[in-house]
Amino acid sequence: MVLITMSFSDPIYDIILILMIIFIIVCKINYSKIIGWFGEFYTEIALLKIEGKDYKVINDLFISNNGKTTQIDHIVISKYGIFVIETKQYNGFITGDKFDKYWVRHLGKKKYNYENPIKQNYGHIKVISEITGIPEKYIHNLVCISSTAKLKIKHDGELVNCYTINNYIKSYKEEVINNYNEIYELLVNLNINDKRIKKEHIKSIRTNINGSSTNVCPKCGGTLINRKGKYGLFIGCSNYPKCKYIKK
Repeated sequence: MVLITMSFSDPIYDIILILMIIFIIVCKINYSKIIGWFGEFYTEIALLKIEGKDYKVINDLFISNNGKTTQIDHIVISKYGIFVIETKQYNGFITGDKFDKYWVRHLGKKKYNYENPIKQNYGHIKVISEITGIPEKYIHNLVCISSTAKLKIKHDGELVNCYTINNYIKSYKEEVINNYNEIYELLVNLNINDKRIKKEHIKSIRTNINGSSTNVCPKCGGTLINRKGKYGLFIGCSNYPKCKYIKK
């Protein structure tokens, strides 16, 4: 029997170590993207169980309307209505209300603001209504939380998870859309697959988010104000010294 040994000075070990370090760095840099991808993946798997004759599913729908692009995580088209689904992969303790502009994530003594996904998804519903001609009352707003976050959110049934989403959709029994197959084909044909356009859409969203929340501290939810320090003027949190956030 021949034993193969590898010392800490072997080139192979050095290569493996470097690759592991690169992998960890890449994961940290793209942490939010990776977490978001897993959240959408879990929802997509759940919706496979409902997809069939009566329910048509489109994942990652990217459409243009009146010169503006809209990206929808998942949409279910059926004769019982259209279900527009926004997936979120939260962790920690989340508080808020369906009408709030922001929800707050609590991690110990730290607080972080998130855009209210129910309000965010309502914008998607308006677009789908305009494109299809289906009244908004037949288009349902669903936010699927695919993680184990603890939520203290006041809502009217819009929040579901991967285990309950299909039961919620099937709870609608009244047939309200006769041409749901045609609507499905319409949205599939309008779906944009151009990666360049998608990148521009994501860039635009980030710009809008940064512009609309310039006065809100992302750490504690306080107000960002002009402050004067040792090196001149800067924008910091009004809750200083409890919160030491500084906008760069």
